[in-house]
Amino acid sequence: MDSAICKYYNIPLPEPEYRFHPVRRWRFDYAWIEQRVAVEIEGGAWTRGRHTRGSGFVKDMEKYNAAVELGWKLLRYQPRQIDYNQIKRVLGVK
Repeated sequence: MDSAICKYYNIPLPEPEYRFHPVRRWRFDYAWIEQRVAVEIEGGAWTRGRHTRGSGFVKDMEKYNAAVELGWKLLRYQPRQIDYNQIKRVLGVK
């Protein structure tokens, strides 16, 4: 997540590639650890990428459900459709 964009939207910089699970090697693309808010960028939606094929889709569901169990709020976006205003609202940033 670009620091200039975060600055423009008054969003604190997230931790990239944050390993959130105590046992599994799962990582969030971006995480605001204190607020327990994560962003996942879902690439390949239109090119049959990993996130849209059967096994990858099922594994993503397992990961996302585990994150919610651990108290995380998860936002998912396509690379070109990140909603920074939504991130700001979820983080509770004025």
